[in-house]
Amino acid sequence: MTPTDLAALIRTATLAVFSARDLDVSLVPDTVVVERPRNPEHGDYATNIALQVGKRAGVNPRELAGWLVEELRASEGIADADLAGPGFVNLRLAAAAQNATVATILEQGRAYGRGDELSTAVVNLEFVSANPTGPIHLGGTRWAAVGDALGRVLAARGAAVTREYYFNDHGEQITRFARSLEAASSGAPAPEDGYAGDYISEIADQVVAAVPDVLSLPEDERLETFRSIGVDLMFTHIKSTLSDFGTVFDVYTHENSMFDRGLVEAAIAELKASDNLYEADGAWWLRSTNYGDDKDRVVLKSDGNAAYIAGDIAYLKDKHDRGFNHLIYMLGADHHGYVVRLKAAAAALGYDAEHVEVLIGQMVNLVRDGKPVRMSKRAGTVITLDDLVEAVGVDAARYALIRSSIDVNIDIDIDLLRKQSSDNPVYYVQYAHARLCALARNAAEHGLRADQAHLDLLTDPAEGELIRTLGDFGEVVATAAELREPHRIPRYLESLAGSYHRFYAHCRVLPQGDEEASDVHAARLALCDATRQVLSNGLELVGIGAPERM
Repeated sequence: MTPTDLAALIRTATLAVFSARDLDVSLVPDTVVVERPRNPEHGDYATNIALQVGKRAGVNPRELAGWLVEELRASEGIADADLAGPGFVNLRLAAAAQNATVATILEQGRAYGRGDELSTAVVNLEFVSANPTGPIHLGGTRWAAVGDALGRVLAARGAAVTREYYFNDHGEQITRFARSLEAASSGAPAPEDGYAGDYISEIADQVVAAVPDVLSLPEDERLETFRSIGVDLMFTHIKSTLSDFGTVFDVYTHENSMFDRGLVEAAIAELKASDNLYEADGAWWLRSTNYGDDKDRVVLKSDGNAAYIAGDIAYLKDKHDRGFNHLIYMLGADHHGYVVRLKAAAAALGYDAEHVEVLIGQMVNLVRDGKPVRMSKRAGTVITLDDLVEAVGVDAARYALIRSSIDVNIDIDIDLLRKQSSDNPVYYVQYAHARLCALARNAAEHGLRADQAHLDLLTDPAEGELIRTLGDFGEVVATAAELREPHRIPRYLESLAGSYHRFYAHCRVLPQGDEEASDVHAARLALCDATRQVLSNGLELVGIGAPERM
């Protein structure tokens, strides 16, 4: 019995108690909270449902909890129920009910932890979206890992997810990039507002190799050649780097296409028609203050050129026109103003602003011996995705970036992530999986097969702790999807690895010496197989390898 199953049982028991005492059953919530007590002596699980609804039903919560204890004690799968404090109910599961979790995991396999509660969501998940003027920097690398993991988690709970990269190839920064390439090709220093680094020289050399007479072309044609070929080369590098990092996008959208396809013009015309765009001081303004923004925004400047937000509005409309009913933008720490701005634009276009979600990620620092690291020569002073992967590898880099909430700044300790010890969280989790794979191989050599027929023999407290931790997985994934917090997965995996290592130290799985294999050994091996499956499922959800040998 998983926590989800138990929550459903408690809700059924609560409805029965309300019905038997003529209480208003509509007060019973659809979702019942079930938690693991910090002190195992208090039981396997606890619920506060009586505290949640007692007073509203006109009943003392402790009295209601007492009625629930009686009802639950008579329920199949419950070994015992106790009243605690002002109205908590502590529960112990029957061995058969608890151990059924093992059978469920082995039956469902890779599907364990997945669900369908988001099956109506058609999600456009946009992340990274770096300018094509340089390699992916460390902040973008965080989004490459977290965004990919979030997409996996949302899909695991039933959402149809499209990962999209918005390529900002329109605007002044592209002109500065082209001029930087032009300067590098002629041996001149980078423009004051341009870009520097080894990668600029390398791309400039490739442009010259492709068009040997580029420097003799007229200025406009020369600049356009550096722009078009240089941006394409940079784009190719970015896509290749992301792919090697395990992050692959379904759609790449170019900002230029918003203008070339007339989408900006169409969006502006629609806003004018709805009177959500008005003219003042020679410019056209979005009535964004009508929709919660702190000021109206210029969409068309007085010189007739589109402001940056014009492309954003067209892009938002384009996403809706493609059939997405939920838009998630993952932006950097300097984009807080975009939250209300994008929601206001959506509302002005007639969409539900609640279906526009903006996630803001905080900064990442690379440290060694407690000191900041500056290690990128290729990109000037910026640390890149390539730098991080070269330093610690793909799995360690992804894991370190995903395992912390995006709301906090993180320090990535290079030395720690290189350690092959329990201090290194990704090694700790991957080692648990590899250890379980080795155990399975050893069991096969001894002729021991996992057997679910005697799971009722798994009565040791260490076995119970491990089984209950396994049972938490589905709820962890569901919560990670609901709250957009993929960091919950690696944190859970670390807890599961710890439960497994404690179990293994306390409970012998394989027979020793001349000892005959018993039903207990076979049942424990089944528990180990279930643990290996959940570790594999969890690692897959965050895009981390599950090695069989280390």
